[in-house]
Amino acid sequence: MRISARADYAVRAAVELAAAGEGPTKGDAIARSQGIPLKFLENILGDLRHSGIVRSQRGADGGYWLARPADQITVADVIRAVEGPLASVRGGPPEDVAYTGAAEPLARVWIAVRASLRGVVERVTLADVAADRLPARVAKLADDPEAWVTR
Repeated sequence: MRISARADYAVRAAVELAAAGEGPTKGDAIARSQGIPLKFLENILGDLRHSGIVRSQRGADGGYWLARPADQITVADVIRAVEGPLASVRGGPPEDVAYTGAAEPLARVWIAVRASLRGVVERVTLADVAADRLPARVAKLADDPEAWVTR
């Protein structure tokens, strides 16, 4: 799986908002804190606003804040808001691919990859990340030394 800069920045910005609590946070404060180019961040925050993950207010007292409690927004929600589906094969859902011959079982592999990815990002909330409190199953996966090996 490849996590784009856009998805990475979106999750980091959303976690900053989760850590900030209630009330507006300025986009430039998020950009500085996370080292995200401000113009890129503003586009991402616009996508998050259109998807209902964040709210915004203009003006001197304005900024961005989460539209729902951080424990009700998953990493998957944020990724989908800026990237679309979590897993696709040639631009479509894995269940729509069909192979013949020896490659026929490959469709099930793509379904399993999506299920595995969902098993992590649909269970981790912004509150979990902001509090450095990952669900036990996810923490166990991340703590496995084999998970850190680049192949």
